Amino acid sequence: MKQRLTTGIVAGVLFLGFCMLGGPWYHGLVLLMALIGYYEFVKMTGVQPFSGVALIGYAGVFALVFPWEMVWEGRPLTLFQISWLVMLVLMTASVITKNRIPVNTIAMLFLGVLYIGIGFYYIAESRHLHHGLFWTFLLLGSIWASDAGAYFVGKLIGKNKLWPSISPNKTVEGALGGIVIAIVTSVVFAMLSDGLLSWQRAILIGLACAVVGQMGDLIQSAYKRVYNIKDSGNLLPGHGGILDRCDSWIVVFPFVHILMLLPY
Repeated sequence: MKQRLTTGIVAGVLFLGFCMLGGPWYHGLVLLMALIGYYEFVKMTGVQPFSGVALIGYAGVFALVFPWEMVWEGRPLTLFQISWLVMLVLMTASVITKNRIPVNTIAMLFLGVLYIGIGFYYIAESRHLHHGLFWTFLLLGSIWASDAGAYFVGKLIGKNKLWPSISPNKTVEGALGGIVIAIVTSVVFAMLSDGLLSWQRAILIGLACAVVGQMGDLIQSAYKRVYNIKDSGNLLPGHGGILDRCDSWIVVFPFVHILMLLPY
């Protein structure tokens, strides 16, 4: 627990410091995190992390997350266009190798590009919005509140297992506690926003951060259970890898943007 707390505090302060700096500093950190996350994903699937087919995936993640607007006159390709081109190149690799790289491997690598690339794209882009620091802190704060609430409420009163075949330690009581605390946190942000965020929208955002965030955690747990591994990596002692720490982020940030929950 001591190692976990120390790592969490140091990593959290470092990340939030870059977030406050914003601009290319923050976006560069998020891009690095995305590439490390894809490395972890490739290793978990059993593919050599620096094989030719994996490098196609890294290129896809890089193209999705890279801050093109900072070095180019606008984004040269949309997320959809980049995703389609990556899919075509990956499937072509299967043909060229005469199925030595099977289509199920191609499918998993492409899934990782979308899952990680689009997730981290929205994590980075949220900071570039008008009042982007507030929106980023709102989402992160609500996600972390949900995680903490689910953990401590589950420890205190958790009796009914939420999804034991996927994550045996999670409880229904913990999940509900996480939802309540995430909503409270989001409403507090609204109260401090000087009219930027209404309490009604804050409730929706808090609910999304908790429910979708907990689902992101379960998705990562389900994936690791299939491959019989405990952590996606060992970059963060006591916490695992990038994907272990960002499993909720990479589904919550796209979700709130796609459903237009942020009032920008």
